[in-house]
Amino acid sequence: MRSSPRWYPVYRVAVAVVGTVVLACGIVAIPYPGPGWLIVFLGLGILASEFAWAHGLLTFVRRQYDRWMDWISRQHWSVQSIFWIGTCAVVLVTLWLLNAIYTVAGWVDLDHLGWLASPIFS
Repeated sequence: MRSSPRWYPVYRVAVAVVGTVVLACGIVAIPYPGPGWLIVFLGLGILASEFAWAHGLLTFVRRQYDRWMDWISRQHWSVQSIFWIGTCAVVLVTLWLLNAIYTVAGWVDLDHLGWLASPIFS
């Protein structure tokens, strides 16, 4: 692709768009259990294939992630628990806002509990 002056700019734009979309999805997924950081690294890797700034950012973010994981693994179980409880809270609030909790409540005949309904979808 690099040798084709006609198609190379199109290729770079495509890499930028795909990499940015993947990166944005990863950033949204970070607070949730699962592969949020992996998706972030994948998006930065896609961008780094064509952009030097993205390569530097990928190196920096990976180093900071490794430092964070080392730090959290050295902490007392009570500190680790706070982060797990925070993650659970983010997931539960998201499920509540997306009305998933109220939907499941309807399956088990608890839909009369109005506080389970999302303020967004009511």
